[in-house]
Amino acid sequence: MATKNNIGPRRLVVGAHYGVKDWLAQRVTAIVMVVYTVILLGTFLTAQNFTYEGWASLFSRQWFKLFTAVTFFGLFYHVWVGVRDIWMDYVKPVGIRLTLQIATVLVLIAYAVWTVQILWSV
Repeated sequence: MATKNNIGPRRLVVGAHYGVKDWLAQRVTAIVMVVYTVILLGTFLTAQNFTYEGWASLFSRQWFKLFTAVTFFGLFYHVWVGVRDIWMDYVKPVGIRLTLQIATVLVLIAYAVWTVQILWSV
């Protein structure tokens, strides 16, 4: 009976298969957050009249609301990948880990809904 070669490109891979996809997603979301921060900081530093009206004017533009929403959704996904990895690496009992992951997802969904509500409320 021949044994399976479990080394190299033909090895048997088991598990969640997150790896490269989530590594890349965290890098992309980090870049989006940096670009947003630079634009926000640049706007703040070059503004003449930076009062509440200035902030309200900046966030009243649809493109900026959309860019803010995309940035926050990227932040939430970035957080999910990081926290999920923490739960998977350090919480060994499956029931507790699943409970923590579900709680994390629910909190992040609530934050996403809250973000949309804040950005598009009158």
